[in-house]
Amino acid sequence: MKPRSTRKKNKWLRRTLYGLLSVAVIVIGYAAYQAYTIYNALDNFQKDESESRFQSVVDKTVEAPPEWEGKERVNILLLGGDARGLAEGEVARSDSMIVVSIDPVTKRAHLLSVLRDTYIDIPGHGKGRANTAITLGGPNLAMETIGDLLGLDIHYYAYADFEGFKALVDAIGGVYFEVEKDMNYVDNADKNRYDIHLKKGYQLLDGDKALQYVRFRHDAMSDFTRTERQREFLKAVAKKLQSTWNVVRMGQILESVQPYIETNMQVSDMLKLGQLGLKIHVAGSAQVPPMELLKDEKVGGASVLAVRDTEALKAYVQEVLASDETAADTEGDADESSGKPSGPVTSKPAEAAEPAA
Repeated sequence: MKPRSTRKKNKWLRRTLYGLLSVAVIVIGYAAYQAYTIYNALDNFQKDESESRFQSVVDKTVEAPPEWEGKERVNILLLGGDARGLAEGEVARSDSMIVVSIDPVTKRAHLLSVLRDTYIDIPGHGKGRANTAITLGGPNLAMETIGDLLGLDIHYYAYADFEGFKALVDAIGGVYFEVEKDMNYVDNADKNRYDIHLKKGYQLLDGDKALQYVRFRHDAMSDFTRTERQREFLKAVAKKLQSTWNVVRMGQILESVQPYIETNMQVSDMLKLGQLGLKIHVAGSAQVPPMELLKDEKVGGASVLAVRDTEALKAYVQEVLASDETAADTEGDADESSGKPSGPVTSKPAEAAEPAA
């Protein structure tokens, strides 16, 4: 017969082993559940033809974008649309257009905001505002148009409307952000559902307040400053998504936003990009075209933004993509040292108060 102390030790070892096995089963089960949830949510991001909001405008003569092999730079066009007041089958203009350009080798990402009123060539449709390309031929035409403008191959697009943006911000628990000034605007559409009322200061922006922030353009620089706000807020969202808690909850986050998202990415593409996203940092951002390459023009009595030199614009884009703003960060940077993501410090840059004439 074994000594009593030995029996107690064996009993403790069995309990410990059972406890560890139980934890392992829970962890493995949770991981499997998350993997299943993530895969299903990602699979639903890509809508078939009958579900696509663009089915009435897709131009089948437009070539599919180049395939991303996983090693070269990948460019993704983020499209934001305001679908309010549209009849069934109508497609909203892409009033927000941001190219996310990622170098998988250096793990650097850059954000390029395309001004929506830029007057450019739209393949097969003559000249028009950049934000109308999607209404003429769907996302593929928008990718081709913006790619030609910037001198980049655009591989993917991701489209979301107002509600999709709000759902994402709410799903990650909101974002603490420095609102640089009071913002107020009354929008009588949709029974004032999208009015803007924000107070200056560092605060937690939920989905509704975040949408108010990135939509606001009722100041001296209008869309110029709005695109800057959008890039800065997108940086803060990307950083929040990389947090351990949100990585653990990624399945639930994706489920929350998938009804509002449409993309041409396959699940395998999204999984590769997701793994890459955990390692990258945002190395820089810019408005395109920059102020010095813009000029005002009148077309049919309406004001548009014409590009002075398209080749100079493409060269500018390459300069931005080769830069890394984070390498030049100093301790004297108030926003960085405080750890507070912040919007534009000024709404009217002194060197470019108005578009170049």
